[in-house]
Amino acid sequence: MRFNPEKYRIPDEPMKPFIEPGEIWEYLVNAKPDPVRVKEIIDKSLAKNRLNLEEVATLIAANDPESVQLIKNGARTIKETIYGNRIVLFAPLYIGNHCTNNCSYCGFRTANTSQERMTLSDEEIVLEVEALEDNGQKRLILVYGEHPKYNPEYIAHTVRLVYGVKKGKGEIRRVNINAAPFTIEGFRTIKEAGIGTYQIFQETYHPEAYKWYHLGGKKTDYEWRLTALDRAQEAGQDDVGLGALFGLYDWRFEVMALVRHTNHLEACYNVGPHTISFPRITNASAINVRKQYFVSDSDFSRIIAILRLAVPYTGLILTARESAAVRDEVLEFGVSQIDGGTKLELGSYHEKSKNEQQNLNREQFTINDNRSLNEVIDELINKGNIPSFCTACYRLGRTGEHFMEFSVPGFIKRFCTPNALLTLAEYLQDYAPEHTYKKGWELIHKTLKNELKNQKNLPEIIERLEQIKQGRRDLYF
Repeated sequence: MRFNPEKYRIPDEPMKPFIEPGEIWEYLVNAKPDPVRVKEIIDKSLAKNRLNLEEVATLIAANDPESVQLIKNGARTIKETIYGNRIVLFAPLYIGNHCTNNCSYCGFRTANTSQERMTLSDEEIVLEVEALEDNGQKRLILVYGEHPKYNPEYIAHTVRLVYGVKKGKGEIRRVNINAAPFTIEGFRTIKEAGIGTYQIFQETYHPEAYKWYHLGGKKTDYEWRLTALDRAQEAGQDDVGLGALFGLYDWRFEVMALVRHTNHLEACYNVGPHTISFPRITNASAINVRKQYFVSDSDFSRIIAILRLAVPYTGLILTARESAAVRDEVLEFGVSQIDGGTKLELGSYHEKSKNEQQNLNREQFTINDNRSLNEVIDELINKGNIPSFCTACYRLGRTGEHFMEFSVPGFIKRFCTPNALLTLAEYLQDYAPEHTYKKGWELIHKTLKNELKNQKNLPEIIERLEQIKQGRRDLYF
């Protein structure tokens, strides 16, 4: 049969479904991973051009060791070219685990009667944020179950509450959101609170597989969720994050669908996602999933490398679901953001956990990297990466279409490396133990001498670093 994915293709229209499994499988089944073609595709990505579905399918099919290594090398180069050696840090803060959905992979599911349901009070939220600030965090993502009590007005209230918490030299400069889909008006209400990125994960993009796992609640509506970020865009929330939960369905399909979602947003709104996340299933209280789709470590590293090549300008987020060993290994293939010092049990940043079972009964899932924020920062510095708490792009309006103007041509490195150094310097001065302080400043000086030696504004960067040593804070380009 003649290869013809267009016979399945759904035209891109705002707030209309756009995933057609036949189109994606047509590309995957007919992909021909010729080595010459694989290199051509990698070269296209190295020129900072987003890949199309045929090209992504070809990279997915290229599973021989030589091609896999070429793909990883290309991803490493793209990351170095666009993002430099910085890694942005954040922490998740769970506000409440009440939920009306029954998703078989999630500890918050309604069928899980052992889950201890709670919503943090305003006073508890303040204590959590103060504890996070005491550790040096500057960027948070607030996470909510899908429940009527977590409506747009409530989410906006908690965002403003978090921004208002100042302890010592600590402050939260950017709040991102992971919550339910809303109407256009609902998204507008939340945006007005001053959020950064709004994340909504489709979990699995395959409509039939989606039915397997979503057994009750509003989340059973595949199309409502699929078009949620269209509604966010219509509300003016132009900074959005995509994600799929790998292990629910064939990983090759999910990678293709993430790229198709990117295509859709660009076709309809002239702006792609700010971030893409690719968490793997981990244990959760009352979990019930089909294990034949679980993703191996080797395939996981390929997923990250292929996504980095497919969408060169999009941030890739790697979470503490992964072990420290896995995270350290795959960082180089394209990850630009990670969480550090993560705790998922509600209220656990300012409280000591009583026991492991109580953790699981207050968590959405388990994590596999329990390192403190400083331990994560130490390891990043040891590997020559610059830990960054930068929030400049949000605050200077470099989001959405404007963000693409900077990131697509690769200009972002001009801003991000200096800003990463400035935020690292703040952390070193205010929070770091002596051993981290010493090697952190050594990395800053090395970066000034090497990567930034030809920067026109190098004297200004050095001057601002000195100002931070003298007590100035929140300096950025």
